[in-house]
Amino acid sequence: MLKPEAGLRSHDRTMPEEINRLLTDQIADLLFTPSRNADENLRAEGISDSRIRFVGNIMIDSLIKYLERAKSTAIRERLGVADTDYAVLTLHRPSNVDECKTFSGILDALAEIARRLPIIFPVHPRTRKTMVELGLESRVKEIKGLRLIEPLGYLDFLGLYSAAKLVLTDSGGLQEETTFLRIPCLTLRENTERPITVEMGTNVVVGTDVRRITSAALASLDEQSAKTLSSVPPLWDGHTADRILDALAAKTI
Repeated sequence: MLKPEAGLRSHDRTMPEEINRLLTDQIADLLFTPSRNADENLRAEGISDSRIRFVGNIMIDSLIKYLERAKSTAIRERLGVADTDYAVLTLHRPSNVDECKTFSGILDALAEIARRLPIIFPVHPRTRKTMVELGLESRVKEIKGLRLIEPLGYLDFLGLYSAAKLVLTDSGGLQEETTFLRIPCLTLRENTERPITVEMGTNVVVGTDVRRITSAALASLDEQSAKTLSSVPPLWDGHTADRILDALAAKTI
């Protein structure tokens, strides 16, 4: 068994994904890690160096391959944001959208940010469902500048967020992709399994507190140097798949 993205840890065992990571990393024969801190996590759990291969981030391979094609899509023109600044939001985690108080607080923060620039929100089906169940539809409609759209395919979504001024998300992959693209990202969680994006990139973990979200968003919009100050982590270069193949070939010799 092979495990890409091995060693990622949020250290929050209330997340189902965290338990899956721990279990699959224990039973995998080869563990392909995206960052050096992931290697350290695996060693701390008693996994031998003979099973660990630092290869870089496989998701960045896909991003690099399809970025130019994604930029040529007409998604921004269709949404009317081709010539304006905008933010992109994704929100789907149960801890954010299942509790009315938490969801409402996030909406309060979005209302403040939307005064500054429009926010495009491709709505996850689960989020749309809980929005209805919690009676928050009217609240969402009241927020001028928050634009709800249907979920997008990979190329359209990449074409949309790669030109954004700011990304707000509770996803994992977007933290990595915005770091590579040097786009300011606010992670609407209390932790991240990808701390390298905070240490080297543009990612800020802000949780769900209204003031923290709002102040971090406005600060990132006011800072003009975010892209020049951030760094792309080592081996996030589009050749991770090649290194995985090399490791597999060496293993079978």
